[in-house]
Amino acid sequence: MEEYDIAVVGGGPAGIMAAIAASRNSSSVILLEKNSKLGRKLLMTGGGRCNITNLKPIKKLLNSYSQKNFLKHSFYIFTNEDLFSLFQDKGLGFIQEDDNRIFPETEKSLDILNVLTEYLDDVVISYNFEVESIRQGFIINDKIKADKVIIATGGITYPQTGCSIKNYSLTSQPLTDIKYGLVPLLTKKDLSDIAGATLYDVVISYKKSKVKGNVLFSHVGLTGPGIINLSNLISESITYNLLDDNPDFEFEIAIDLCPELSRDQLNDKFNRDFQDKGKTMLKNYLKLFLTNRFVDFFLDELDLDGEIQLSRINKKSKNRLIENLKRFPFEINGFNSDLSKVTIGGVDLSNVNAKTMESTLISDLYFAGEVLDVHGPTGGYNLKIAFSTGYLAGLSASAK
Repeated sequence: MEEYDIAVVGGGPAGIMAAIAASRNSSSVILLEKNSKLGRKLLMTGGGRCNITNLKPIKKLLNSYSQKNFLKHSFYIFTNEDLFSLFQDKGLGFIQEDDNRIFPETEKSLDILNVLTEYLDDVVISYNFEVESIRQGFIINDKIKADKVIIATGGITYPQTGCSIKNYSLTSQPLTDIKYGLVPLLTKKDLSDIAGATLYDVVISYKKSKVKGNVLFSHVGLTGPGIINLSNLISESITYNLLDDNPDFEFEIAIDLCPELSRDQLNDKFNRDFQDKGKTMLKNYLKLFLTNRFVDFFLDELDLDGEIQLSRINKKSKNRLIENLKRFPFEINGFNSDLSKVTIGGVDLSNVNAKTMESTLISDLYFAGEVLDVHGPTGGYNLKIAFSTGYLAGLSASAK
């Protein structure tokens, strides 16, 4: 039986970073990866460009997470500056894009993975090693014994990368409900006619929750940053657990297509414009508010004639236009689970020491990354969790 000081289970960003940190202080570290290569999900992030982190100041960054108190210590122990230095020391720089998103200057996720792999020279990597059991004394698959174990197996998203519900049963650690996160929404209505169309900087609401961002129409539903971020709030508010079932969902969301104008302001504008631009056809006038491809769909939903002149629109139709511009509803009948980017839920944080990532129930057992009940919005926030919690777990495990 092979023996190691530390065994890291999972070769994603959290596991790789944990192994890097652990190997700096420990004489023997093994990284156990289910696939034939490391970082398969990492390669998919940011559309293959790898949005590695978000550059908001650390206090504002933490405010983007509902679990900010748990994440605070790891974010200060391994900062964005520490992360950048890791890559810059190997010659890889970064570029900043809108919303504080950070990408490698090469815009290739493979370059991020290659640099991380360079730091694993002192780590034994066992590929195609699926961990089936961890017995008392940290006996893994009856083949490996470790003094300490770091679990970084990820969530349930993108099962082709090795993520699996089975990973949650490797330890007896209590779990919160496992749910889909950062996931597109499926609509009851067929949207094929406007697939590819985009609404920019609209406000999407679900009950009392609101998110501002772009909405992209697909053949089967709604996606885009605004929808993806709202999906976390929706999923959190619904009671279900993917460990127990695969539930059906039905709910309504609404889109404010003109968030820069209130209903009263829109009404005043309509009153002026319908008089001053009376000969303008409605379909052309609506292009002031809506993208061209969405105008016809919008009018069809309201059963209004797009070629009617503004001066001929009655009060009832005007009020319907205002109401739907401010609150355009979509009936949703599910999550597009195959495209869920993160997992909501996981190892219960109340049983994990935030300053070390060590279990408070089982000594020398650590957790990092998406397997924990931590998640953030889209835009580099979730890789930030992986890198910082992974580094802290590896540092802590090797320090004791």
